[in-house]
Amino acid sequence: MPYRLTAASAEEAGLVLSLDDALSLALENNLNLKKNLIDLSGAEYSAGRLWSEVFPTINASVGTSYGSPLFSGDGFSFDNKAANNARFGVNLSLNAGIPYSVRNIRLAHQINMLRYEDARNQLEIQITKMFYGLIAEKNNLDYLEDIFRLAETQLERNEISFRNGYVRELVVLQSRLGVENARYNLSIARASYSDSFRELLVMLGIHHDDPAFLAGEINIDRIEADANALISEYLPQRPDIISRMQEIDRLENIEKQVSLSNRAPSLDLSVTWSSSNFDPFADSLTGTATLSIPIDRWIPGTRASQTIRGARDSLEKARLDLQIAQDAAIKQIRSLTANLYNSWDSVEIARFSAGIAEQNYQLTDLGFRNGTVESLVLEDARNNYANARQRLLQSELYYLNLTLDLSAALNMDWKELTRAYGVSSEKR
Repeated sequence: MPYRLTAASAEEAGLVLSLDDALSLALENNLNLKKNLIDLSGAEYSAGRLWSEVFPTINASVGTSYGSPLFSGDGFSFDNKAANNARFGVNLSLNAGIPYSVRNIRLAHQINMLRYEDARNQLEIQITKMFYGLIAEKNNLDYLEDIFRLAETQLERNEISFRNGYVRELVVLQSRLGVENARYNLSIARASYSDSFRELLVMLGIHHDDPAFLAGEINIDRIEADANALISEYLPQRPDIISRMQEIDRLENIEKQVSLSNRAPSLDLSVTWSSSNFDPFADSLTGTATLSIPIDRWIPGTRASQTIRGARDSLEKARLDLQIAQDAAIKQIRSLTANLYNSWDSVEIARFSAGIAEQNYQLTDLGFRNGTVESLVLEDARNNYANARQRLLQSELYYLNLTLDLSAALNMDWKELTRAYGVSSEKR
């Protein structure tokens, strides 16, 4: 039967983790996500201070100097004279590329926000896969424990029958071999489950060996969706597509910024106040305005001209990268949709096969008790039953993982995907 953990029994034994708990802990403790958050915070800080792009350069200086003439009318002179001075200047440089630089600062904030959200989504998908993978492993572990108990029970029966002369010693030996095989399979499954569980706890930021239990079960619904409709509606929402489009916007701004900064006139404004010996009557105030018109940058082949051409080439390559990403995304969505459609048949076949294997085992066990079935046939039926249940777990988990992959490809929550396109057993 499916693995079910009640909250009451689990709380008595140790930590209980639901999927929501696991996701919350992962988002809180993931180190890479914290790094992305630092980048986002830095971009947000810059985007909130766009005035810095036109903030003038301010300089202040004070100094003193000593000097004297080397010779005087009477010979050498040692009459030192001190001169004190102070200077304060403000310089402002303006060019036509500044507005595009400001746009890129805002765009950098949007790009970092997208990266952070995408990293969150990818982490949630990874944790969800691990969580339900562990649920499936626990289910399989429970099945193997059942098989081990059945093998032990069968051995006890055969030993009693052997002592009473109803079966041969070979039957007892075969039952003992069956117990050892079941024990070995159970031991391997326990070790694998323990390693996987520990890996999940580390990703959640839990670095201790206190008992922990997963509260949940695998429930899947058939996904029926048209690939073309999904592509039309959700392709523009994919983070990689949005990222490529933002990269095009960024490079367009850079291309315009480089072109205008190199070829358009620039204006420098400066105001300087200076004082000598701090004498107010000796103060001076100087203001300058300089309009610079570049000439050489209009000549093809110059370094500035090559820089502008390089910016245009980068922009063209970004447009090609967008087309490549769109083609790959369309292929991925079509493939996942087709795999979901085909994989549902394997789920139903696995369910049907598990039901037949269970019924066959029950009938074989009854025949063995009545003396019409040999022990090897019973052991084969028991192993077939265990294998059928394992295949069912694997097929259901595979289908769930496909659903998660499709939701990630659509940049859509997988539960929302199931609600929108899922067909439950009751509806069928």
